[in-house]
Amino acid sequence: MLFNSFEFLVFLPIVFALYWWVFGHAMRGSKYQLVCQNALVVGASYLFYGWWDARFLLLIAFTTLCSYVSGIAIGRSQVRWHKKAWMLGNVLVNLFILGMYKYYDFFVSSLASLLQIDAQKHLLHLILPVGISFYTFQALSYSIDVYKGKLPPTTNLLAFTAFLSFFPQLVAGPIERATNLLPQFLQKRSFNYADGVDGLRQILWGMFKKVVVADNCAYYVDIIFADIESHNAATLAVAAVLFTFQIYGDFSGYSDIAIGLGKLFGIKLMRNFNVPYFSRDIAEFWRRWHISLTTWFRDYVYIPLGGSRPNLPQGTAHPTLYKKAIIVRNTFTIFLLSGFWHGANWTFLVWGTYHALLFLPLILLEKNRKYTNVVATCSMAKDATDLKAVKCWPSLSEVAKMTITFLLAVVGWVIFRSDNMDMTLLYFERLCTPQLWDMPYLTNKVFIFLPLLIMIGMEWFNRTENHGLAVRGIHNNAVRYCIYFILSLLIIINMGPQQNFIYFQF
Repeated sequence: MLFNSFEFLVFLPIVFALYWWVFGHAMRGSKYQLVCQNALVVGASYLFYGWWDARFLLLIAFTTLCSYVSGIAIGRSQVRWHKKAWMLGNVLVNLFILGMYKYYDFFVSSLASLLQIDAQKHLLHLILPVGISFYTFQALSYSIDVYKGKLPPTTNLLAFTAFLSFFPQLVAGPIERATNLLPQFLQKRSFNYADGVDGLRQILWGMFKKVVVADNCAYYVDIIFADIESHNAATLAVAAVLFTFQIYGDFSGYSDIAIGLGKLFGIKLMRNFNVPYFSRDIAEFWRRWHISLTTWFRDYVYIPLGGSRPNLPQGTAHPTLYKKAIIVRNTFTIFLLSGFWHGANWTFLVWGTYHALLFLPLILLEKNRKYTNVVATCSMAKDATDLKAVKCWPSLSEVAKMTITFLLAVVGWVIFRSDNMDMTLLYFERLCTPQLWDMPYLTNKVFIFLPLLIMIGMEWFNRTENHGLAVRGIHNNAVRYCIYFILSLLIIINMGPQQNFIYFQF
């Protein structure tokens, strides 16, 4: 089921009414209220997920049961290596399932190509279950956190199933941690009007970014990437920029809708995007892009490997050089894994390597934490939430840094979008011609660039807020509702055939 579908338009109000009025208001004070609400979440989530293919419900149910049992076993084990065995067992089972569905054919095809043999009879041709990378990583983090003692194992199977299958973020994140999401399903929830209203605003903003920005960009991007040789370099350059905004509008739009839906049900999900295209270097970009995934790799891979401050054995020769070598290894490891997480294609591995090479100088020079504040904040502002902080325009230096970082990201997205490396090389070959300075050919430009300007302007104005429709500083209700009306009208006008979210394939 898609957020931008008629079925979801019917599904959501029914689930909302049952959740708050039937199992909320009508059962207030009952000891079964929480059980009924969680049962509704599980039922609605399985219906939502099974709408694509009901067969995959067995897969997510199996992942849920394995992780639940392993958590209890870890908690009950008295011997440390028993705990570790249960944790590693669950990790390996889940990674095996993920690997079979997502990577088996890729490895077999690559090996067959290397050995120059026919791989067809060895391929499985399995259909990739929607969202498997997201809920698998969520399940892994639960087992690891229980093993590390960050949270106690839950014996409440219903709450745990709700945590792992919560429909707003089930198929494309954010990748939630059990330490944040699971306790919310273990305690009673009450409707908060302010959160509900803000949730609706965030849903509206996410729908605008998906339907109006991303889908309009996708129309031209798909045409141009499908026939690279028929377009001049200027048009290819514009297409690369459009894809940069398409993937942002599409993925961050999904995250906004998911987080907004969570607020409607009294559930707080973590922020997944924080205006990444206003970053001043690539390290800041990665702190603001797909935050739930980057922090997952940081906490469960990068830091356990030693991070940027590895402990060196006593008597290590050339400790500074040895430390730098470990940092290089750790940096490349997480970026290669991040690229590989996105899919079984060499383009994703090259994309990850590209960003590792960009990131490496910053981390070796210890400048990767240089920009941790919001861009263009006033020195006189009390903090980032001070209204004065958002009235400053960026300096020329900040504009230059943001532009360079954005262009570096654009180059990476060309690699990411390409079907294979031959396509990537052809794209850059066609870009590096004098035609780059010609006039690009695009029709209906107003329907592409006007929504882009609205998105960029709103997110710049609200860059210290949780989403771009916070309409910070606008206290006039008439102006606010006018903005809501315009965005809603644009969504209705642009609503066409349903377009899948890009990250459904990951």
